[in-house]
Amino acid sequence: MFPISNQEVKEEKKSSKGESFLKGTFILTVAGFVVKVIGSLNWIFVSRILGGEGIGLYQMAFPIYFFAMTVSQAGVPVAISIITAEKVALKDIFGARRVFHISMALMLVTGLVFSFLTYFAADWLIDWQFVRDPRAYKSIVVLAPTVFFVTLLASSRGYLQGWQRMTPTAVSQIVEQIFRVITMILLAELLLPWGLDYASAGASLGALAGAVTGLMVLVYFHWKLDRDIERDYGNDLQPLPGKECEPAWDIIKRIFKLSLPVSAASIMLPVVSNLDLMIVPQRLEVAGYSVNEATELFGYLTGMAVPLVNLSCIITASMAMSIVPAISEARALKDMKRVYNQTAASVRISNFVCFPAFVIVFVLATPISSLIYNAPGAGPAVMISAVSIILLGLHQVSTGILQGLGHPTIPMVNMILAAVAKVVLNWELTAIPWLGIMGAAWATAADMGVAAIINLIFIYKFIGYRMEIPQLLKTVIASAVMAAAVYFFYDWTMAWWQIGVISTFGAVFFGCAVYIAVMLLIGGLREDDLERMPMLGRIGIKFLRRIGVFKTTAN
Repeated sequence: MFPISNQEVKEEKKSSKGESFLKGTFILTVAGFVVKVIGSLNWIFVSRILGGEGIGLYQMAFPIYFFAMTVSQAGVPVAISIITAEKVALKDIFGARRVFHISMALMLVTGLVFSFLTYFAADWLIDWQFVRDPRAYKSIVVLAPTVFFVTLLASSRGYLQGWQRMTPTAVSQIVEQIFRVITMILLAELLLPWGLDYASAGASLGALAGAVTGLMVLVYFHWKLDRDIERDYGNDLQPLPGKECEPAWDIIKRIFKLSLPVSAASIMLPVVSNLDLMIVPQRLEVAGYSVNEATELFGYLTGMAVPLVNLSCIITASMAMSIVPAISEARALKDMKRVYNQTAASVRISNFVCFPAFVIVFVLATPISSLIYNAPGAGPAVMISAVSIILLGLHQVSTGILQGLGHPTIPMVNMILAAVAKVVLNWELTAIPWLGIMGAAWATAADMGVAAIINLIFIYKFIGYRMEIPQLLKTVIASAVMAAAVYFFYDWTMAWWQIGVISTFGAVFFGCAVYIAVMLLIGGLREDDLERMPMLGRIGIKFLRRIGVFKTTAN
């Protein structure tokens, strides 16, 4: 609908006040990967210190904290990001700052309220047996003040993201995780002689240390932003000429209108997880599995397959976050061509990344399960769950696009419809003996697929974008060739060396090389796609021009 020129790509990458959404995606992806690596190492050390019982006490307190934190924020950071991006696009800097001040005052109140509620509810939760072990009391209490700081932290990130500044979020996430991990390990070790309840509470204090240090990092970035605003707009900021100062109540109503659907969608995730917990093991028993077997299979799906899917979609999760303010800004400027181009780019890159990730997890499901989890029995659940990678990537990106377009309610409703479909399929498919846990994995894939497809239908309705079928076919062809390459490479190297680590990693790298080569040969990877990618794109273009894949252009 809107053909993209190289000049438009270059213009789209420029931002006087922030970063392009793809550069922001790159920054958040790197940060997300670093945070996950640190977190994984942390659990190795903490598990060794606390043991299974101590970890159990920590895990009893954490869901309560997570729920309080989710409700306290209520999707406000996304709303702040959207409204701020609109104000900045219209050069209403006074309005953008006013939105931040009002939203932070709002979050100050809700953060305090839910911190106190968490603190005073700890006794009640134990007395009424919602928390079965009284020793978890200390962990709940020390997590209570963290709700306040995390609420402010998330809102502050939302404002900076509205300026399309993703670096503050990335840096604060890494610093937060580092201090969280150091505090968890040190306090768990130091307090262990006092008992497991004290050691678990010490580990829980890591969340508070991380939130406080992360907030301190953002204070610096806010100071830096204010300095840039003063340089570009001066100190005496006023409402736009001919436009009255927007009443605080109107801003609060707009924040809640945008944030409540996002909050409801966030709450849907633990709701769906609890429905899985109630349905899947029960239906596995109907399929003929014992209680122990059903529990083991459920662990394969939720504890092994699902984390692999989420890890595979780390790029699209970052893209979903950075596309919201980018789309909001373009929409505020009524630049629908730019909205369309950013939408097309995000969907195309989602497919480009998620299809090879699907191939790797699908073809190497059992080797990966053996290598990472030492559980080859998880192979079937991991293999079918790989389908969710493509669909989850599309769902994440399309949700970000709709939120940026000012329609956060639509993804929320779509998630409810998809959850209904998942419950029905879980009930039916999991009870089929020859499917078993693979039936539950198919239901999860259908959940993501239904939500993604309905999202894309609404995106077409609003901006006329439909997925580029020729480009999609090229991606599918390259993925099919990659699948064959991965399969034969793994089989061949295992027959020769019989070393699983070498064969698995070798097959991954060989398959990715084949995928990129085929995409270049059939025109699935274009120069303007690479031009959009920060840092790596420029390096790739120079290399491909040197070997003659792309034509060298005169300066």
